[in-house]
Amino acid sequence: MAIDIVKFAPHHVDEWDDFVWSANNGTIFHTRQFLSYHPSERFNDFSLLLYKNGRKLALFPAVEWQESGKRLLISHRGASYGGLVISDTLSIAESFELVETLIKFAKQEGFSTIDITPPPQIYLRRPSNYIDFALVQQGFIYRKREISSVIPLDFSRDSILATFNESSRRAVRRGEKLGVVVRESEAPTHYEAFYSILKKNLRLRHGVNPTHTLPELLRIKELFPDRVKLFAAFLPDQTMAAGVVMFICNSRVVLAFYISHDEAYQQYRGVNCLFHDIIDWGIREGYGFLDFGIFTVNEDPNWGLARFKESFGAQGVFRDSLRLDF
Repeated sequence: MAIDIVKFAPHHVDEWDDFVWSANNGTIFHTRQFLSYHPSERFNDFSLLLYKNGRKLALFPAVEWQESGKRLLISHRGASYGGLVISDTLSIAESFELVETLIKFAKQEGFSTIDITPPPQIYLRRPSNYIDFALVQQGFIYRKREISSVIPLDFSRDSILATFNESSRRAVRRGEKLGVVVRESEAPTHYEAFYSILKKNLRLRHGVNPTHTLPELLRIKELFPDRVKLFAAFLPDQTMAAGVVMFICNSRVVLAFYISHDEAYQQYRGVNCLFHDIIDWGIREGYGFLDFGIFTVNEDPNWGLARFKESFGAQGVFRDSLRLDF
């Protein structure tokens, strides 16, 4: 049977999100609930549902994008990951059918390019490179390969410090000695305090603003009260020294989306204490990986950031973007 492609419409919201949470590689970033925080005018949504014989086979969260006068169909730019969302029973033959049908559809719709950024392999419930293989076999090339730092949470809580390098172990002990306490916080005032630290650091170091505005971050927290968490390191006088906003992406992976500290309190080693306790939380809750996010930009490594993440026992996995020009 041929594969049918249907463009996403508002009445698809529930079936879309139900499929994401049951999929092999679905994440919070693929859901319409997450994508809905963007104003409607920000992106020209061109998301697709793909069916075979009436059975939903895949989803493609995507937008129409203009680049150098060309019309592109690309993974949704309002999310960290995109790609084809698939079931864990998808066969190699179906993978080829999906890719072939997507290419044919994009050509018929007048696109000149398809650009896809699937989630890294750690996000899959069952390992599979079928889609990647089909994409390459149909002419896609790797537009870029970024590196994301990840920690497999496959050790005991008692072994956390043993996975850190010596400098990070000393930093945790120093922070604890100075009275640093790590707490999860739901309070909007704590989100505001953290956002102030984050915004100041990003402007100072990189001359940029956070990906999200504070209202957007609070909106995402409102949409996902159990999947967005702020962990903060507090001094004995209750001053926030550092914080990390964690996204629970799916049942396997938690992502450190924002990490920042107040330079004035760097000697308290709040970030080191934070990640010790966040790793403890991740193990306790049964997650498989902690994703630190990328330390490369357009394949150019930030060596200092890489060393920082490696100090907690992280190693790198690919975050790929693939492209096909017609």
